[in-house]
Amino acid sequence: MDFQIKTKDDVLNLVQEKNVVFIRLQFVDILGTPKNIVIPASRLEEAFDDGMPFDASSIAGYATIEESDKIAKPDPKSFVILPEGIEKRVTAKLNCDIYEPNSKRFIGDTKYILEKVVNKAKELGYIYNTGPECEFFLFKKNGEESTLTPNDYAGYFDLSHRDLAEGVRADISLALEEVGIHTYTTHHEVAAGQHEINFHYADAVTTADQVITLKYITKVIATKHELHASFMPKPIFGAAGSGMHTHQSLFTKKGENVFYDPSDKNQLSDIARFFIAGLLKYVKEMNAILNPTVNSYKRLIPGYEAPTYISWANRNRSALIRIPSKRGKGTRCELRNPDLSGNPYLQFAVMLAAGLKGIEDKIEPPTPVEKNIYSLSEQEREKYGVGHLPESLGHALSFMEESTLLRETLGEHIFNNFLHVKREEWDEYRMQVTKWEIDNYLPII
Repeated sequence: MDFQIKTKDDVLNLVQEKNVVFIRLQFVDILGTPKNIVIPASRLEEAFDDGMPFDASSIAGYATIEESDKIAKPDPKSFVILPEGIEKRVTAKLNCDIYEPNSKRFIGDTKYILEKVVNKAKELGYIYNTGPECEFFLFKKNGEESTLTPNDYAGYFDLSHRDLAEGVRADISLALEEVGIHTYTTHHEVAAGQHEINFHYADAVTTADQVITLKYITKVIATKHELHASFMPKPIFGAAGSGMHTHQSLFTKKGENVFYDPSDKNQLSDIARFFIAGLLKYVKEMNAILNPTVNSYKRLIPGYEAPTYISWANRNRSALIRIPSKRGKGTRCELRNPDLSGNPYLQFAVMLAAGLKGIEDKIEPPTPVEKNIYSLSEQEREKYGVGHLPESLGHALSFMEESTLLRETLGEHIFNNFLHVKREEWDEYRMQVTKWEIDNYLPII
């Protein structure tokens, strides 16, 4: 299939050539949950010309009943025909930009938020690239219900006689290739039933689109193998959780990596250091976006390879930010706390905003900590200037509420709606009486 589609006419010609029956017009809500409007292929030209109106009042973070009318306008460059194994009939997908009836872009469209920050970077001469590592679990199903029984008990990088999901990952990779997402590694992760798929880095808007597509395809393929795919950060007590370590870099329009400086002892440019410092300075304020669920904070605890301390390092995998060893065009920083329960458009937007703020203010990062931070005492961590990430969703929301950077980046609409939705989630969780409490307190109090 031709992945160089540029215009409406390109799409319409291909739809006719491939006998496409249905079109999925896709977008996401404020939390990153995919939404779609399915239309027959005969209405596609109308959708391109006029957009497709819909009622947004029941979509999280979008609009009230009084102002619910929105317009979904498909982006022709996002057109893909979904693999045969995904759909029963020939079906294509287009990502949509969301507009108001007055033809202005909707300020609650999270893709729009990322595009605005990306455009700010472009004005400064930078192209922002991201490369996320997508981790997930495959669980066995009991009829239509998912269990917490892993599909296998293999370990990190184990071979196929122990890794029972090698064929599942292969099917996912082939399906992703069919929609233009080129994977370069897939492997078993640390925990039983845990897996990782990585695809080539690209500009952040493209990558955010691809994360949404990867999650959808992974879940569909898993179901066909009578398994349930979960991107929940911490589904199993006592096992490693699933994250979305995100590799980030800035390039010029000529394809030069501005993070690379061969004259520096670590071969990192001033721009790279300032960008890293921005991430470190604002990570607490970003945490509710990067780790937006109650369950996210069950993953961010010491001892399970997830970062909990605010530091950076060249080799140390216990640090929040790691600098992989590759240099030249491969020079990048890896932020290790984000997870896949979030909205990738907002996640990439706030990461870039923090990095650009670091560059703008020329913030110098602290000295890299090349020690195992988990083994350090509290006094030693203070000595090295190592802070701690928020320990709960409620804690993270309190930092976000006070953040000028987040308010400016997200805009008042998304900023306030996100806080409202997540405060309700946190309050609902706080009111629960858990089995742990009953088991530990009822017998003695």
